[in-house]
Amino acid sequence: MDLGTTLGVWAHPDDDIYLSSGLMAANAQLGNRVVDVTATRGEGGSMDEERWPPETMADVRTDELLRSLEVLGVKEHRFLEGFVDVDMDAPLGDGTDQVRTIIEEVQPRSVLTMGPEGMTGHHGHQDVSRWVTAAFREAAPPGACLYHATYPPEWGARWVDELVPFEIFRPGTPPIVTRDRIEVVLELPPDLLDLKLEAIKCHESQIEALLHVFGDEGFREFMSAEYFRLVAEKEA
Repeated sequence: MDLGTTLGVWAHPDDDIYLSSGLMAANAQLGNRVVDVTATRGEGGSMDEERWPPETMADVRTDELLRSLEVLGVKEHRFLEGFVDVDMDAPLGDGTDQVRTIIEEVQPRSVLTMGPEGMTGHHGHQDVSRWVTAAFREAAPPGACLYHATYPPEWGARWVDELVPFEIFRPGTPPIVTRDRIEVVLELPPDLLDLKLEAIKCHESQIEALLHVFGDEGFREFMSAEYFRLVAEKEA
């Protein structure tokens, strides 16, 4: 699916991989410029403090993210400055100015991020969505489109209950909308799905428990399609 110059803005390493790695890889293969932006380095994301001491997480997750983007063929990544991932309940502050500067420089045709619910209800996700929405309105070029990640009802019926033990989704999440409200649907062909699985496996510190339960085949099913709804378009 050709999104033109594509900018994704996310809160933590791996948000982008779960939700948009197929789209990123496909557009990189088309020769489109793909720029991936992460607000934090995921410092608060230790799942096993003996194996992954909290003081090492920024370096660990930075390395995981950069390796996963290399798998996908994504050459451009930026970290925003001044934001630290503390925990699920900690807001990040305001990064609108930094996102605006990136939009002005990149001049994307497509901007990908999470909706106001933050996909999982994570406050950092919600903050990033707010920044991107404001920056898009102020600085996106004519014809640019802003997309929010979402899921269709059949995905929710298959996976939300399965994921309850992992406490990924807070009440009211993930966003579920009918198919007629989803403008971008990428059902990953086998080669792209292989890349996505390889990329998410780079995030070993985050997926170990999930991979143990669901295995490669479960992950392939869980990540087999990507969905975004169009929420804003700049007048040409």
